[in-house]
Amino acid sequence: MKSVFKNKSYDYLLFLGIFLILLPLGYLFDIVSITTISLWGRYFCFAIAAIGVDILWGYTGILCMCQALFFCMGGYGIAMHMLLSASGKGVYGSAIPDFMVWNQVASLPWFWEPFHGFPVAVLMCILIPGLFAGIFGYFIFKSRIKGVYFAIITQALALATWLLFLRNETMMGGTNGLTDFKMLLGFDLSTSATKFGLYIISCFVLIAVYIGVKQLVKSKFGKVLIAIRDSESRIRYTSYKIQNYKLVVFVLAAIIAAVGGMLYVPQTGIITPGRMNVTASIEMIIWVALGGRGKLKGAILGSLFINFLYSIFTTALPGSWLYVLGILFIVTVLYIDQGIIGLPNQIREYLNKLKTRKA
Repeated sequence: MKSVFKNKSYDYLLFLGIFLILLPLGYLFDIVSITTISLWGRYFCFAIAAIGVDILWGYTGILCMCQALFFCMGGYGIAMHMLLSASGKGVYGSAIPDFMVWNQVASLPWFWEPFHGFPVAVLMCILIPGLFAGIFGYFIFKSRIKGVYFAIITQALALATWLLFLRNETMMGGTNGLTDFKMLLGFDLSTSATKFGLYIISCFVLIAVYIGVKQLVKSKFGKVLIAIRDSESRIRYTSYKIQNYKLVVFVLAAIIAAVGGMLYVPQTGIITPGRMNVTASIEMIIWVALGGRGKLKGAILGSLFINFLYSIFTTALPGSWLYVLGILFIVTVLYIDQGIIGLPNQIREYLNKLKTRKA
């Protein structure tokens, strides 16, 4: 554990200092608004999902285009629990969520039943994405589908699921999604204290996920993942079963994304199919590419940086964000191949080359 925090740049202490000391103190002294606190809490949820993308793409070389789907599975699960816990307290005072009343649904669908209790709901939020990823990944990896073909299939999966959730017949809110959450474990989600608590929890979960994944990639298992990324054909000649390693990391990435989704929905107050479409998954890949692929800190930095820019540009220049995101990705691919996290080394290498040429 101590090796995780060995870093001469003290970037861990900087992160902890800013987000666990300065921002909370700023809020307590009314310098930072609760809106800003809640916004950064959502950014942490995206950073958790980005770690899953990085262990899958950056360390194993699997370009997955459906990570947003698993993010939303966790989000929808906790949203279902919050709506059920508020049943009978809505506009129509019904024992089923209000949107079902509007759609003239007589009784609660069977697949909603397990989400009444919080512990079971959390367990389902983890098991369902993990099981779904396990079944899907088993057949894909067993068929040795990889590279661009794997990316296309996962992209198709995200598109198909998005279209499915758009339909009212699925009883998941259709295009409007699930919203109007009031309480979680007896805490009022509209209060500043609850929002601040969710921010702190999100920050600690992000740190815990980072430490856990960091230990994993430094272990023998992680070294095999890197070997698969660098030369899968050579690993096939050894005794390692590549498809098993790929399946495990695919399921792990899905669970990590689902955890991020579970924390995201109570803070944002809504979950819609738009959060699981192909564009959302591509954005997650851009976060990791810009921050630094194959470096977990880069995934966190990239997700926080891009989402912070998103908030700025959508406020100052509405409609310009997609252009900004496209330019950032092009610049990253052409000039910053190591991402933001590797930019200092890249600049240092460039300066050394200039000195060598002059000499």
